[in-house]
Amino acid sequence: MNSHKKIITFITILFSATISFAQTSVPNGWHLLSPTTDSIYGIDLTRAYQFLESKNKTSKKILVAVIDSGVDTTHEDLKPILWHNPKEIPNNGIDDDKNGYIDDVYGWNYLGGSDGRNIKKASDEKSRIYHRFKQTFSGKELDSTQWNKDQKFIYKSWLRSASEIEVSAEEQSSIAYMEVAVKNIKSCDKTLRAEMGKEVYTTSELESFTPTSDIGKRGKMSYINMMKLFGVDTDTKNSDIIHELDDYIENKKNAIDAKDKAPYDYRSDFIKDDYNNIKMKGYGNNDVMAVTPMHGTHVTGIIAAARNNGIGINGVVENAEVMMLRVVPDGDEYDKDIALAIFYAVDNGARVINMSFGKSYSPDKRWIDSAIQYAALKDVLLVHAAGNESSDVDVKENYPMPFYIDGLRAPNFITIGASSDPKISGTLAAEFSNYGKNMVDFFAPGVKIYSTLPTGKEYGNQKGTSMASPVVAGVAAFIRSYYPSLTAIQVKDIIEQTVYIAPDNVVVLKPGTKEKVSMKDLCRTGGIVNAYNAIMLADKIAGTSNKKIKRK
Repeated sequence: MNSHKKIITFITILFSATISFAQTSVPNGWHLLSPTTDSIYGIDLTRAYQFLESKNKTSKKILVAVIDSGVDTTHEDLKPILWHNPKEIPNNGIDDDKNGYIDDVYGWNYLGGSDGRNIKKASDEKSRIYHRFKQTFSGKELDSTQWNKDQKFIYKSWLRSASEIEVSAEEQSSIAYMEVAVKNIKSCDKTLRAEMGKEVYTTSELESFTPTSDIGKRGKMSYINMMKLFGVDTDTKNSDIIHELDDYIENKKNAIDAKDKAPYDYRSDFIKDDYNNIKMKGYGNNDVMAVTPMHGTHVTGIIAAARNNGIGINGVVENAEVMMLRVVPDGDEYDKDIALAIFYAVDNGARVINMSFGKSYSPDKRWIDSAIQYAALKDVLLVHAAGNESSDVDVKENYPMPFYIDGLRAPNFITIGASSDPKISGTLAAEFSNYGKNMVDFFAPGVKIYSTLPTGKEYGNQKGTSMASPVVAGVAAFIRSYYPSLTAIQVKDIIEQTVYIAPDNVVVLKPGTKEKVSMKDLCRTGGIVNAYNAIMLADKIAGTSNKKIKRK
């Protein structure tokens, strides 16, 4: 994923990362380990399950919604945990449960058309909002004294888009440099594919390969050095790297033209809905795998991949089903899709919603605010990734956010930064992670996270706050499955109160810099999610609640 705002953002991470220390290997699934017993800054999950076993606790099935890019419904480690709408008869072309969605078996794809086509790419929201309101605001004498908060918010957003849509000479030079770098990578890749006799390979495989020609040897050295410079995991495929690089450059070039040229209207081509009508919800299709399942598949596995089945990985929560709601294209999400996905998840029984995406503009924020308020009313917890620009989101806007337009804070909304282990990256806070003493609640592991990948049986590492968010969504679902009497707000408070506070001698670098800081400078709680601490407090609070009920 890249800087045109897919919520696990590969390109942003790729080109903001530098390697200035020797990495120490950690096991796959390190994010589940314990800082206390394993000396690795994971979430301490094994001890959490052991605690529950010692108390003979049993869990109840819990439904988690993943609002994302799509999911591989054929994956061996996900098939047992994917939600199947119990009120819908598959593929009969009828809206059996009369919820407005035909054959919504696994969830819904808001980026599809009734003809079966699916949006892959979308424009950035900055360009969309600029051209959408250009005629309304540009060059006009405006009297804002009678405007409501929503109108003032839109105007402020448009002014920001107008100022930011200008591409500086420095940015244009950067794009030119990128094109040269990518051309070099592609040249090396072409040589290496011929030498290795295979079209797809990882950096790890390349490192163990010995080229026979001088050009092959030079190509290997150049390719590996560039991957190390950019901080790319050694198990990332060459095809994925080049695909993301091409997308990155294409979108950057589109940004240069954005001021004078309105972005392509993908919705009118593919979806054909009335975007301005939030009540029109039957658009889209039921193809939740579609054309972009990489991100959502990885996220889903982190939350709930089948545990202890002898294959693949273990998700965080063992007794869960996952509903997929596809709203994330290669580009910025549409506010209408986000809002309707939240409404859908709540209405169909989700208790926790994961949102591993984000963007810098939200012109129809009122719809999303309404959906978040609805989720709060229905006791549903929302977990959101903070983003991957090494930015302070107390200052730089990142949506969706926990604050409504009127300034009130949603009590059921968690914002997550990405942590690492110093053995991996020399710092506890991931160098790409956004942060914010007010906006970000706490951190969770988001570097070198091993999970499910598309094609049915694949697994691999990815990094981003997109990976940290489902870790927390999994912990929240874990708590709610064992203690269903606890409310969404209680679960949020429990996780916040029990975060792991690292010792003072653990290095924490302000993301994007070499400045040493405290975790308290980066988030509200100053800690990392800890499942063991959280489940013990959950047990105590749930027990106290039960005693109160009995006394009555």
